[in-house]
Amino acid sequence: MAVVPQETIFQFEALMEEVDESLKKTLQNVHQGYPHETLTRFLKAREGNVAKAHKMLVDCMNWRVENEIDEILSKPIVPIELYKDIRDSQLIGLSGYTYEGLPVFAIGVGLSSFDKASAHYYIQSHIQLNEYRDRLILPRATKKHGKHIRKCIKILDMTGLKLSSLNNIKLLTSISSIDDLNYPEITQTYYIVNAPYVFSACWKIVKPLLQERTRRKIEVLSGWGEDELLKIMDYSALPHFCRKRTSSPQKTPENCFSLEHPFHQQLYNYMKQQSSATQLEREGSIYVTVPEGADEEEIAKVLKSQLEKIKDMEVSDSSGASKSMNLPSSFCCEVQNPSNVAV
Repeated sequence: MAVVPQETIFQFEALMEEVDESLKKTLQNVHQGYPHETLTRFLKAREGNVAKAHKMLVDCMNWRVENEIDEILSKPIVPIELYKDIRDSQLIGLSGYTYEGLPVFAIGVGLSSFDKASAHYYIQSHIQLNEYRDRLILPRATKKHGKHIRKCIKILDMTGLKLSSLNNIKLLTSISSIDDLNYPEITQTYYIVNAPYVFSACWKIVKPLLQERTRRKIEVLSGWGEDELLKIMDYSALPHFCRKRTSSPQKTPENCFSLEHPFHQQLYNYMKQQSSATQLEREGSIYVTVPEGADEEEIAKVLKSQLEKIKDMEVSDSSGASKSMNLPSSFCCEVQNPSNVAV
């Protein structure tokens, strides 16, 4: 479905205004300040049928509440050794951006073994990647390019694919269902590269399990796909497995699957930071966010302003009288780009 009529969106919006208040917070995390665009995504996923799209979105919000998805980025997988095992066996990473600003996610389908942790951890990790993409990566791309960016592309590397890879079909189907039902219309195109001869056999089994709207987005490229992909992105954005040459003879392309890659370092550090912030809030501390790139003077102003607000804050007791609010025992300051500024 290419275009959704405005009248259809307005009908959907009216229905969503009637949802339970307990679901509205999670809806904000879904739309990230772009409610109409989000309604459009769900409408497209249900071929413009308002009733079906409404049910799909409400089911999504209930799933988020029941599984505490809004808090999942404050629950890093620990210990770090376990998370590293997951990264080594569930190959995915961010390699760069297209010329239009769309994030490029690389997925090592053929070499992902999913054999170093339970299915629960692989699903948790996948959802965390989705949430980090939707709450941080896409909003940052939107800000940088001055236009709403709500889609990404995925490059699927089939290197190492074997018929035995189908042993993971149950887990992969679960992950695919989570994406189809709760993160619809975010991937613009799936590019398949490095497809071996067994790909055709595997594809015959997997294809019927995919939604038709997903199948329409899949493109199989010749070889490692470099020539075709360079039409939509710079060489530096290509995943390492799509490069037939390196930028210099001595330099090996970064492996975006590795936990050592900047994307995974930032993701894991962000989750640890959110976990610490959640703990501080439980202990009665205050958590303050300061702008990315802020210098010491700007940080000091933010903290001073927050202190003044707390000192002036009043709360009413049950009788309606006002009383001063006790100050928290400590502050925690979040810098939106912690790799650049330390507080």
